[in-house]
Amino acid sequence: MAYQDMGDLQSQVDEIEALSSIYGDEWCVIDEASRIFCIKISDSSDHPKWTACLQTILPPDYPSRAPPLYQINAGWLRGPERTELSNSLEEIYLENAGESILYLWVEKIREFLVEKSQSSDLVEESELRKTMVTEEEDVADEDYSVLKNTEQAHLFVDQFGDEELPEIKHGESITDRRSTFQPHLALVVSPKQVRLVLDKLYENKKIASATHNIYAYRIYCEDRNTYLQDCEDDGETAAGGRLLHLLQILDVQNVMVVVTRWYGGILLGPDRFKHINNRARNILVQEGYTECPDEAAKGGGKSKKPRGKKTK
Repeated sequence: MAYQDMGDLQSQVDEIEALSSIYGDEWCVIDEASRIFCIKISDSSDHPKWTACLQTILPPDYPSRAPPLYQINAGWLRGPERTELSNSLEEIYLENAGESILYLWVEKIREFLVEKSQSSDLVEESELRKTMVTEEEDVADEDYSVLKNTEQAHLFVDQFGDEELPEIKHGESITDRRSTFQPHLALVVSPKQVRLVLDKLYENKKIASATHNIYAYRIYCEDRNTYLQDCEDDGETAAGGRLLHLLQILDVQNVMVVVTRWYGGILLGPDRFKHINNRARNILVQEGYTECPDEAAKGGGKSKKPRGKKTK
């Protein structure tokens, strides 16, 4: 068994070195000790139209007996498209069981992005012709129907077994200059549950059609004594990183926060980040993950401690 473990470790080292050499700055080491890596993948290096981030965790018995845990981070990748791509990656693993497959996964995702780019170009050209003939624009309705057609996405995380959709809490919204912000929160303990929460939220056509659905999550991996965490801007540049930073400052764990924004046509400038983080903080206080500033100052706080909340 020790020989096999050493063989897996050496295979991982060789694979990581090769990927780092091939992809350069696109390859990112999140936590080398915990074998957590990320790579940014685009349809084009010159003028990327579609981009996704593949985040992976390499278990000790990969590649000999187990697949990598993975998550594809892309705000635009939803429903049937996500399911199709996930199925393709799982097929690659099954066809190459026992072998290193990250390169094959990266190139399959790139191929998917290139095909999507070419397909969208054809759709845009077709819609342009239709607009010129009918002087009608029904592109928004078509996009809307796609957003409503959500299905449960696949994440190859068999180690966690079958998981149920966590309960999703919805916080109070706030409106500023016609832009509305609303937070949502769920207790999550695996990347698969993160995906389940997103898919469930997107079943709500109002949320699915929002301008932005910014999210961040932190999951504590007890066996590795480290955090699995990530975020998504969904078009609101830097908002996801700020939201994740808030979760880190508050030192919360096993929680996912989504802030939905419906843009009202008036630019808010930096105030939009204030509203996003304030909504997130409010729902974290509401659900007992942290204290409100006044209670913290008094040394008080809610006695409620959600399952998975880090106790100090």
